[in-house]
Amino acid sequence: MRSDENPSFNLPPLRAIQAFEQTARFGNLARAAEVLDLTPSAVSHQLAKLEVMIGRQLFVRAARGVTLTPVGEQYLKDISGLLQSLEVATERAASDVSLDCLRLHSSPSFGLLWLMPRLEAFRMSNPDIQINLSCSYESLHFSQDKIDVDIRHGRPNWPSYEVRTVRNETFAVLASPKLLARCPINTAADLLAADLILSEATLLRWPEWFAQHGLARPENPYALSFDRSYMTLEAASHGLGFALESALLAQQALSSPVAAHHLVFPRAHSSFPRVRRFLEWMEEELGHSFVF
Repeated sequence: MRSDENPSFNLPPLRAIQAFEQTARFGNLARAAEVLDLTPSAVSHQLAKLEVMIGRQLFVRAARGVTLTPVGEQYLKDISGLLQSLEVATERAASDVSLDCLRLHSSPSFGLLWLMPRLEAFRMSNPDIQINLSCSYESLHFSQDKIDVDIRHGRPNWPSYEVRTVRNETFAVLASPKLLARCPINTAADLLAADLILSEATLLRWPEWFAQHGLARPENPYALSFDRSYMTLEAASHGLGFALESALLAQQALSSPVAAHHLVFPRAHSSFPRVRRFLEWMEEELGHSFVF
């Protein structure tokens, strides 16, 4: 039989690709097997089959789990988004082709405080795109959770994906006018005796901020602490203390620059028209403050 009579000869089985992607994600055969509803032995068999087909080792096996080899890391980059593209194509074929669905996942505070108030503007300029927005601090999987773009908070460390960082995001000390009238602040040292609100979700916290100003951390305990930025900002707006938070979320004056939010997505997703249009709109809204 000629090779052109079997066009799928060089294509790995879909099950093997799924096993590879999930194992690479978790670094653990048992976790991958749980997600795929297979036994760890079956996942291991699929990985072995894929490695034989490629002729190179994709994982280094150890007692505590598996790690990608350099070949495996490159392979993961190359196939990233393929399963998502297949799922999207299948979904599109089975749905109303006149309405495209943009599936977004965001860190909660960014989704609530920055993105939500602007979604109507995006819908007005893109009436043919339906928006599905979910918010959490979980690390969702693009293929399994059907996500087009993930707006993540933290330091960028996602080598398998395309990352566009929101540039010039800064942190500021924020307080309500009522609190400032009662407790005026003229220097950074004045804050040492003030009621401070700790935001546990931020990359820049009070000890680092005081150190930047040549001061030791305050001895008094924090008045309040929250694990969500929107809760910290809400507490500050009620005069419950001074908050150190993202000025992008608070829309206030700016200070020490720290990049904290990033648009993350498989490279293949940049070919989706709905994703391209969303990225262009985000760039305009942010004043072209993207780092590519």
